Amino acid sequence: MAESTTEVIAGGAVLAVALGFLIYAAQGTGFARTGGSYDLRASFQSAEGISVGTDVRLAGVKVGTVSKLDLNPQTFYADAVFSIRSGVDLPTDSAALVSSEGLLGGNFIELRPGGLPDNLAAGDEIEDTQGSVSLVGLLMKFVGKGAGDAMSGDAGATE
Repeated sequence: MAESTTEVIAGGAVLAVALGFLIYAAQGTGFARTGGSYDLRASFQSAEGISVGTDVRLAGVKVGTVSKLDLNPQTFYADAVFSIRSGVDLPTDSAALVSSEGLLGGNFIELRPGGLPDNLAAGDEIEDTQGSVSLVGLLMKFVGKGAGDAMSGDAGATE
């Protein structure tokens, strides 16, 4: 009887620790929403590297997270919804860009505030957007241009 009581207590402790980790992970990824935020929308031609839980930053400071990302079947753009913490008011002419932390870093959504006096309200759409730039695509263009120059005899030619 004492052995089964010990097992129940140990099992309960394991479940409590697991629940604590789940709550911590939900808060860290932005899954757990607090009442102190509002949603904004934006459509990107390319949202490569962006997923639910990705950071939304303003001047390098995290001010929100991506809460939804879907393909728009009419425009073939990636429609994103992101949650911005209350108190961060963005002008209506603000821009949203998919940016990278560096050569090997992850992507995030960067907000660039505009200069108009009116602010975006909850549910509004940021219309000025720029999708992600594919590093592999840029390298292929560079390599392809170099190969084309070598084949045409222009590589290393000086006049």
